[in-house]
Amino acid sequence: MTRPFDHRNLAMLLLQARETLMGMFRPILNEFSLTEQQWRIIRTLDAQPSRELEAGQIAKLCCILSPSLTGVLERMERDGLIRRMRPLADQRKLVVTLTPKSAELVAQIGPRVDAQYQLLEERLGTSALDETYQHLDRLIAALPRNDGEEADAAGEPRRARSRAARTLA
Repeated sequence: MTRPFDHRNLAMLLLQARETLMGMFRPILNEFSLTEQQWRIIRTLDAQPSRELEAGQIAKLCCILSPSLTGVLERMERDGLIRRMRPLADQRKLVVTLTPKSAELVAQIGPRVDAQYQLLEERLGTSALDETYQHLDRLIAALPRNDGEEADAAGEPRRARSRAARTLA
């Protein structure tokens, strides 16, 4: 009997790796009554010098579909984790910022998350973890993105070619 596929299911392996990895962090998030999506948003905003982003940027960076993001942001605002505002100069935009409550959560959760990464580094080894980051960065840069763009060899976005052009390539 021949197998219908020549390659292992990379997408499934990445999902399994994600679930295994998140098992290290979920107990921490649960202790603070945060969902994974909320933590991704908080951590992403915290990484910004201004601690703010437009909602569309958050959706892209946190891999959350816009319709889902709307509900998550509403709950986060209700819980005092973020503020949403529309700039006077452009009412079409929705800017999201962290609140002092979220900054306090980052201060409390951050060291515990870092401790889990330290444990991961001890289990894998520093070089293996660094190589994992490098391989994933290359994978992300090499493949077309969901937003219709793909990266060039340097990882910079470029417009995706038409389906016909991709088929011929």
